[in-house]
Amino acid sequence: MFEAVELGHKVNKADYAAALDQLRVGLINAQYDLQSANFPLVVLLMGDDRDACNAIINQMGEWMDSRYIHYHFFGHPTEEEKERPRFWRYWCRLPWHGRTGVFMGAWALNAIAARLRCDIDDGEFQQRCEHIRQFEQTLTDDGALILKFWFHLPKSDHKKRSKKGKKQAQIAWRTDDEEWQGHNNYDDFIQLAERYIRITSTGAAPWHLIESAQGRHRNLTVAKTLHNALKTRLGATVSPGAQLVVAGSLFPVDGDHTVLDTVDLTAAYPWQQYREILDQYQTELSELSRKARKQGLTCVLVFEGWDAAGKGGVIRRLTQAMDAQDYRVIPIAAPTPAELAHHYLWRFWTRLPRAGRTVIFDRSWYGRVLVERVEGFAQEYEWQRAYSEINDFESQLAEQGYLVQKFWLHIDPDEQLRRFKARENTPYKKYKITEEDYRNRDRWPDYANAVTDMVTRTSTEFARWHLVPANDKRYARIQVIETFCNALKQRL
Repeated sequence: MFEAVELGHKVNKADYAAALDQLRVGLINAQYDLQSANFPLVVLLMGDDRDACNAIINQMGEWMDSRYIHYHFFGHPTEEEKERPRFWRYWCRLPWHGRTGVFMGAWALNAIAARLRCDIDDGEFQQRCEHIRQFEQTLTDDGALILKFWFHLPKSDHKKRSKKGKKQAQIAWRTDDEEWQGHNNYDDFIQLAERYIRITSTGAAPWHLIESAQGRHRNLTVAKTLHNALKTRLGATVSPGAQLVVAGSLFPVDGDHTVLDTVDLTAAYPWQQYREILDQYQTELSELSRKARKQGLTCVLVFEGWDAAGKGGVIRRLTQAMDAQDYRVIPIAAPTPAELAHHYLWRFWTRLPRAGRTVIFDRSWYGRVLVERVEGFAQEYEWQRAYSEINDFESQLAEQGYLVQKFWLHIDPDEQLRRFKARENTPYKKYKITEEDYRNRDRWPDYANAVTDMVTRTSTEFARWHLVPANDKRYARIQVIETFCNALKQRL
């Protein structure tokens, strides 16, 4: 692979200066046009020549307006980063629409260095690469322009630099506060790099392999690639994700037969029995949640369900039993302007808790395949690809050791209408009912089919769905708390 770029490219000073003058004008104009665009630019700098990466960062500051470029460097993970999934620190630094983020090494270096140090085996390296490919695909599907530059220095040039006493800084990457010797690891590094590039180079986010022996050739190649990519993308009229070929729904759209038909809505608890069982499970949950904090077990609870299904009541019974320092409830409503300027998963990644805490989402990322799908807020190619994006997200939570519990609270249309009327007649509940709630009832079959697709495609061994009968609120509360307690006991 790398032999193909070892061609000894050279650019003389006059040609370099002439070409770069024009490119700088084009780059700065494209950067200002980018500010009003609905996508970000993500630049990843990586390779076996670290000096080249540093040089390009300096050059970009000269070619473009640094006020709108954010540079990101990653060393040994902080304690806060260690308590969250690996990609959390990258998601937190993704640029807004119209901005540019330059990532030095980042997820690429993390994976390769971990394998070279034997922190992970071949299977884990393959899994890490698959997560990276999905991560980049998720961003490009959402519209991000990703440019990945790999700077390669032939082995003979590394030897020459070594003789000049430069200590091979070009491939002596500092990762996790440990510096590994470049030349001694050169062959192993190149072999692993080729494997990494093959797995993670895709049509939407290909690697640009650049021979870096001569700085003028290297700089000119990067500048041309940046300019051409920005110019092409800014002139495009169709989002890249719109080209995605999607499959049809897994189930009939008439709503006659859905997974919700399997839920027994007659299940109920008498009041006295409910109080006794609730006290029992809340006492147990109080003890288990304290143990989870001490052992660093992080929990993510997701609540979805019909309007007026009782999600708020269930959540209150959960939190009554927990210490306030151990949980956070996050109600999800319409996205803010900042959230709209990122991928829809960004606002969930950035809210993941530290070790030992519990985060409870009152509605969640499943809005993409439920309300956004049914109401047309997301295009079909957007919500179709969301299933794999969500599964990858949740698998990373599970790999980090998170306990993920997902609940769908199910009621029938008659019970929902009764609760709507009750809310209208209760002063402190009037805020809960809107005209939109009534309008959504007309789309009941469409939502039922969306739920069926959701459960079928995203109920996994690491994050399965629990369909909770909720016509009787007491029964729903007990079942959720019992399920959570059982899962905690199993993990603890």
